Amino acid sequence: MIIHLQENISADNARKISSELEGKLIFNNKNKLIITSSKTKSIDKKYEDFISEKFVLESDIQLSSKDYIKKTRKVKINNIEVGGETNNTLMITGPCSIESEEQIRESANLLKKLNLTTLRAGCFKPRTSPYSFQGLGVEGLKMLSDIRDEFGFNIISEVKDASHVDDVIKYTDIIQIGAKAMYDHGILRETGQQNKPVLLKRGFGSNLQEFVQAAEFILSEGNPNVILCERGIRTFETKTRFTLDLCGVSFLKEYTNLPIILDTSHAMGYSYGVPDLTRACVAMGIDGLLIESHPNPKVAKSDASQQLNFKEFEEMFSSLVPICKAVNRNLI
Repeated sequence: MIIHLQENISADNARKISSELEGKLIFNNKNKLIITSSKTKSIDKKYEDFISEKFVLESDIQLSSKDYIKKTRKVKINNIEVGGETNNTLMITGPCSIESEEQIRESANLLKKLNLTTLRAGCFKPRTSPYSFQGLGVEGLKMLSDIRDEFGFNIISEVKDASHVDDVIKYTDIIQIGAKAMYDHGILRETGQQNKPVLLKRGFGSNLQEFVQAAEFILSEGNPNVILCERGIRTFETKTRFTLDLCGVSFLKEYTNLPIILDTSHAMGYSYGVPDLTRACVAMGIDGLLIESHPNPKVAKSDASQQLNFKEFEEMFSSLVPICKAVNRNLI
């Protein structure tokens, strides 16, 4: 249950009521919200005079439910917006990992050429093998920050664990929580305690309920700026890296109020399939795309097989423009 308290309720009284109801209290601008377990279907009449509105939800998908907020939330990322009624489809691109200043500058020039707004690159890489390239860490974040200052891009990079959340918050404009960190409550709670946009990726073994409830951890800490990212789930199929769950995306669009971004690079795992998969995603009218591109994928230090070279990316990008127009979206 989500409870909106009356505006004149003091903060101390709000905390007292929340404690008595075993709920979670959020101070949201002028509003004071209490969220209890969805198992709570009614509350004692003695609280009625303190309540302005309440919402009874069927599951612990609550703050992110369209039964609570009917329209998709609008998330502002500096000079751009996604979600809401913007009709924007945000194109995020860049290499899997920042490897050098020269490499990231070449990527920045690609974005500038195509008039794109948002550059991605990993600095802390949660690799499957301990012997693989682990990223440049804070040094990479500082390079990305310098590129932002020079070109004016929004920067997104991934948090690997709670030890460097503060660094990613400091140097980026969007915090990415990767699939392997979706269940890290330390990351979820810390990113929920500030207002910077958070892009949460679905764990490759997680169902939709678990995915959205991970987003609820961020929302319930008071940060409303959460974006969901579908990046493929593990199935019995072995010919692709993962299976992009477009059925799941339809569910998220219908039942949640959070913007949705799709990562076709990680889902497919091979560059040859990324353009076709991306075109299918755009046709669904989604809020954004996360596509890996690299000046020379053959020498990439991580995920070389799935990154598009710049020629491939430009050709794919050109093909997306008429599809966006057909579904009334703006590619930014």
